[in-house]
Amino acid sequence: MLFTLSYTVYVVATTLYLVFFFSQNSKVRTVARQILLAAGILHTITIVARYLAAGHTPLTTHHDTISFFAWSVTWAFLSFRWRYQIKNFGSFVSPVILALMTVGLCSSKAITELPPALQSVWLPIHASIAIAANGFLALGFCGGIMYLLQDRELKKKRFGLFYHRLPSLEALDHLSQHCLTIGFPLLTLGIMTGSLWAKQAWGAYWQWDPKETWSLITWLLYASLLHQRFAIGWRGRRTAIMSIVGFMAVLFTLWGVNFLLSGAHSYVR
Repeated sequence: MLFTLSYTVYVVATTLYLVFFFSQNSKVRTVARQILLAAGILHTITIVARYLAAGHTPLTTHHDTISFFAWSVTWAFLSFRWRYQIKNFGSFVSPVILALMTVGLCSSKAITELPPALQSVWLPIHASIAIAANGFLALGFCGGIMYLLQDRELKKKRFGLFYHRLPSLEALDHLSQHCLTIGFPLLTLGIMTGSLWAKQAWGAYWQWDPKETWSLITWLLYASLLHQRFAIGWRGRRTAIMSIVGFMAVLFTLWGVNFLLSGAHSYVR
């Protein structure tokens, strides 16, 4: 019931953000932001209630993972919103949150017994850090989409729907950099804690399990983007495209590996 209620509040917030995108009514944006904050708080209560019901950190099922992913994106966005004024950012982020919540709503919410390999203090540490990283990388993905839309408007010199509603390319490029400089260290820390957990559970730091392999591929994509940005000076369209490609790798690591490839992490459904 709590999750369904949280989902409903997210629907209202997303709807209002979309209304604001077309109307540009500042009062609608204020209400949308307040409702999204309420959804984030209610979602936090939902996760705590799930923890109390399960007796362990609720990050081991597909439903719980997606729920925490949506929660991470929500609070990552709200933390950005308090610090930066990114025009219409919420109109792009809220549909992503709602899409994740919809997947969570359609997934089995049954509480399962914790497998022996997951009965470790590393579970909340590794899983929460890794998914929190995904939350900031999701913001980078949204920023990349916004950049490409604005760039297209400028190149075609057709100042239509997006031009007047999106921030400048410079602001969006700065947003991408900020998301990367937070998300990448968290992603790195997530992989490191996962390796330490693997050593404790299976006696080896790295087994080339499909999820481990795709986590490494995702890390290499973002490491390449970070290097190209700060060492070579990549800016703009290329970094936006790489942010989108990197997030596609994040989603495949989170979902595709579990359902298409078998391995030590296959119990996370």
